[in-house]
Amino acid sequence: MQTPGSPAVRVRGLRKRYGNSRAGFKDAVAGLDLDVARGEIVAVLGPNGAGKTTTVEILEGFRDRDDGEVVVLGEDPRQAGRAWRARIGVVMQESGDMSELTVAEKVRSTAAYYPDARDPAEVIAAVGLTEKARSRMRGLSGGQQRRLDVALGIVGRPELLFLDEPTTGFDPQARRSFWDLVTGLRSDGTTILLTTHYLDEAAQLADRVIVVRDGEVVAEGPPDTLGGPGARTPVVAWDDGGVRRTEQTDRPTAVVARLIAAAGPDGEVPGLSVSRPTLEDVYLSLIGEASTNDDGKEAA
Repeated sequence: MQTPGSPAVRVRGLRKRYGNSRAGFKDAVAGLDLDVARGEIVAVLGPNGAGKTTTVEILEGFRDRDDGEVVVLGEDPRQAGRAWRARIGVVMQESGDMSELTVAEKVRSTAAYYPDARDPAEVIAAVGLTEKARSRMRGLSGGQQRRLDVALGIVGRPELLFLDEPTTGFDPQARRSFWDLVTGLRSDGTTILLTTHYLDEAAQLADRVIVVRDGEVVAEGPPDTLGGPGARTPVVAWDDGGVRRTEQTDRPTAVVARLIAAAGPDGEVPGLSVSRPTLEDVYLSLIGEASTNDDGKEAA
């Protein structure tokens, strides 16, 4: 049983290997540690193949682990029963459900499995599918199917909600509406573990961001402090005889003044810009990829 004040999710030394003795083994998850406090929204970021989905599937109880300690809502997912499963909500990356049921029928039938389900009509409205309530699932667009997936994940009023790339296929307006929905769920006390490729989504929703690379956590913290204090130090960039120069500094005004003074009588510095690294810049540096600008050139 979960003790008061204990985290919703606690993971220590999690490992999952794939392969065999003949072809060799590969660690999809290599000693990962993770904590998620109750009522917190945590976004897990990482490139494809980093181990995000494998980790989440282990936490959901859909995949077994090779080693490590995993406690979710006070129980080990591989031993937890039906009562535990009723306390979690899952929105998988792909559902593949092309049922003949209508949207309303599917949400109502799913709600019947839970002891304290939300009102199906309210859930359908919350994900923006009221006009499609009588439509059959097989006729929904990709974005509409994704909204239905979210509805099915939250109708049981979960204590802990797993969202795996939840806004794939959403248009910008639908994504904003979904963000409002998630914020409301958090206000109601729902703990949320989110995986996403959208950096703006993580910045908007997450209390804390965890970056995973090669099956390990390489950084974690609030979105605006990820990577440590030096990661957001301003960058001054300019063109020097056809070469792009950059200087990262806590005193950008002084650098700009020096460049202007050295520029000659007109004081013009070609290509001058001052910017602060974004969450995307920090993330790409942590996973070992370079950010590029619109010209395809490496950015500062």
